Amino acid sequence: MIYLLEDDESIAKYVLYALKSTGFEAAGFSAPSEFWAAMKVRVPDLLLLDIMLPEEDGLQILKKIRENPTYAELPVIMITAKASEYDKVVGLDIGADDYLAKPFGTMELISRIRAVLRRAGKDRDEMREYRVGALYVCPAKHLVLVNGHEVNLTFKEFEMLCLLISNPGIVFSRDQLLERIWGYGYDGENRTVDVHIKTLRQKLASCGTLIETVRGLGYKMGGAKEHDEKAV
Repeated sequence: MIYLLEDDESIAKYVLYALKSTGFEAAGFSAPSEFWAAMKVRVPDLLLLDIMLPEEDGLQILKKIRENPTYAELPVIMITAKASEYDKVVGLDIGADDYLAKPFGTMELISRIRAVLRRAGKDRDEMREYRVGALYVCPAKHLVLVNGHEVNLTFKEFEMLCLLISNPGIVFSRDQLLERIWGYGYDGENRTVDVHIKTLRQKLASCGTLIETVRGLGYKMGGAKEHDEKAV
């Protein structure tokens, strides 16, 4: 279970959707009082905590968590628009396990959550690897192979490939890819997606054709019949 304490409704909906769509159980709270009431019923595996909140700010909440023996070991990731070095240092000094500045993409959020859960020994997900024909992808190792040869991708190209290959046959529109990869706050044009798809296909060489264009809709990972997902 992951708790989200965030008073911005649009951000909360985005994060909760991202969590649930990737297999996490999650619950959101807009006010600290609601959060503290839930903590008495169930302590989560991880907390996503905003700084700017009504009633009391996130740093005060984090301090209380670390001072309470019942909650002291709870992994906490700060999610905030306050991205200055000072704010980050203060949060980490108080005891935050990680710090994520808005806006952020879905893949980055999930990657950071899994990394913190692994460090805390609470990651129940096995490390996955994906094979589609001659294409091999291991997200945890940040490794992509085509016919056994390593392929170097940019961070966004890698995020896009991981999203497509982990959802074989699912069509993602350009707007969905912008939201999932570049984040809810990204205000760029969807031409950005086309450019990244083009360079990704080029780098994947013979496996580039696995990324199929669905006319009028978007893109998907083809070769679903050959898709194999398993634990490493």
